Amino acid sequence: MPKLKVGVLYGGRSGEHEVSLLSAQSVINALDKEKYEIVPMKIDKDGRWLDGIIYADPTRNSGLDVVFPVLHGPYGEDGTIQGLLELANLPYVGAGVAASAVSMDKAFMRVLFRQAGLPLLPWEVVFNYQWQGDPAGITRQLEESLGYPMFVKPANLGSSVGVTKVKTRSQLAPALELALSFDRKAVIEKGLEGAREIECSVLGHREPQASIPGEIVPANEFYDYEAKYHSEDSELIIPARLSGEQIRTIQEYACRAFKAVDCSGLARVDFFVDRQGGVLVNEINTMPGFTKISMYPKLWERSGLSYPALLDRLIEIALEKYRERQALRTSLFEAGDDRAP
Repeated sequence: MPKLKVGVLYGGRSGEHEVSLLSAQSVINALDKEKYEIVPMKIDKDGRWLDGIIYADPTRNSGLDVVFPVLHGPYGEDGTIQGLLELANLPYVGAGVAASAVSMDKAFMRVLFRQAGLPLLPWEVVFNYQWQGDPAGITRQLEESLGYPMFVKPANLGSSVGVTKVKTRSQLAPALELALSFDRKAVIEKGLEGAREIECSVLGHREPQASIPGEIVPANEFYDYEAKYHSEDSELIIPARLSGEQIRTIQEYACRAFKAVDCSGLARVDFFVDRQGGVLVNEINTMPGFTKISMYPKLWERSGLSYPALLDRLIEIALEKYRERQALRTSLFEAGDDRAP
């Protein structure tokens, strides 16, 4: 059997560039070299394609069988690169254009989750022009609707980049300035004291499956960038210490969240468990970290699916999704119809 030529696309223009480099290296190392010919394709921080074979013209014959876009954040996880690959008519791993876009945007994502009946914490959305025009009014609005503590996040970023836990009024303005330096809008979410942070991996296409849940015990006050990627003190508890009912609820909610945004391939869904044991959905990540310490592959490994086997399955799903798309009609007229222009 000839090897499948897999383009591993990484880097990119987002604030998660460095995370992408780590994830891609792990993916490249784990892909079975007997099955795949691996083509690394790096996008620099300024958007230049340094390696690879797509370059500026995505419609040229690339020779790739499938693309694995290991890109996190804007310009990689938000539907933009997915649109490019759709134009190039190339199979690719992960969510499509719309699912990627709405899942990347924490404001749109929450609207779809609420529509699907998933339990969420209260939240507000603030645009940069609103904050610049009336910071005092925005401060009062957030204090009245959410209260302290609250979490301030860029709407379109991941890996906890630009996220601040705000406990007092004096901390709110710097937190919003930071978040709005990364994005034109910020999502502000009510803080939940004493909450446990639970994550669940989802895999599939038509009928997604959920892994066993895991728990994050962050080294810092919350699971920020430093705690995720650099600290040795954050603890990952797999499986999470939960009741059977809580595990079933989390797995059900994870698959419902996956379907709510019309996801495909992979996603990690993050949850809070409050002091009373209630489960709340936090967010979905359609291209979760793939580093050696990342929760997504670890959860599947403990669920019985090894890292190489997980990559195999993701590539299979990408090709399955591509065949579905190729079977769709692209013309109003059947072949040979005299009315066709």
